Amino acid sequence: MASDDQILQRCFHEWMAIQEQELNQLLQALNQNGNGGDDLTETTCAQLTEKSINSFQEYIDKRAQLSRLDISGLFSPSWNTALEKSLLWVAGCRPSIYIRLTYALCGSQVEFHLSEIIQGLVRGNLGQISAAQLRMINDLHMKTIKEEEKLSNKLAGLQENIADQPIAIVAKRMSRVGETSGEVDHALDEHESSMANILQEADKLRLSTLKELLSILTPLQGVDFLVASKKLHLCMHEWGKTRDNRHGRR
Repeated sequence: MASDDQILQRCFHEWMAIQEQELNQLLQALNQNGNGGDDLTETTCAQLTEKSINSFQEYIDKRAQLSRLDISGLFSPSWNTALEKSLLWVAGCRPSIYIRLTYALCGSQVEFHLSEIIQGLVRGNLGQISAAQLRMINDLHMKTIKEEEKLSNKLAGLQENIADQPIAIVAKRMSRVGETSGEVDHALDEHESSMANILQEADKLRLSTLKELLSILTPLQGVDFLVASKKLHLCMHEWGKTRDNRHGRR
């Protein structure tokens, strides 16, 4: 029978496989569009982005269920590299990173495709984002940061509770370090339940931020963004494994 950690690992690896599969589909669509094939239609782009959103929804629904098995395992995942763990915020990425990535892509694509943009040869990518879109993205950025701060404060409060009653007081009274206590078990169970609730709030914020960002972008810009975000996610995992090997961790 699989352990809780093995079940959580399987969920993560299945998610990474989906990321790679969807990345290949997105790249195939963009490559066909760029190699003189039929123009990539808005309908096709919308279908691809909708598929990514649905996959993300399924993943966070599964995480919500598994968080009741071992929430600590999700906050300190054995399947992530040290590099990935150092970047985690509430067991995942900060939602605001989506906006930072969008800004970076806008700037790099304008620079890289400047001559084509001037000639009107490049249409629809993030290098051609409008001022109105940028204003909406900035508003989303500010709103997302505020929501992140609220969740960070909630998590900080939970962490500080470890030094409060009853856990700290029971620990002080114990004659032997680490002996079992029904009172402590109950307190830690409540602590983990609260951690699971924060994870679900954070995952909902990640999903809602992604949805709102994609609704601001055009369908083609959305595909452009998803390619970059999935590549970044997969690359960080592989780069992390390389660095772990270099430091003798794996």
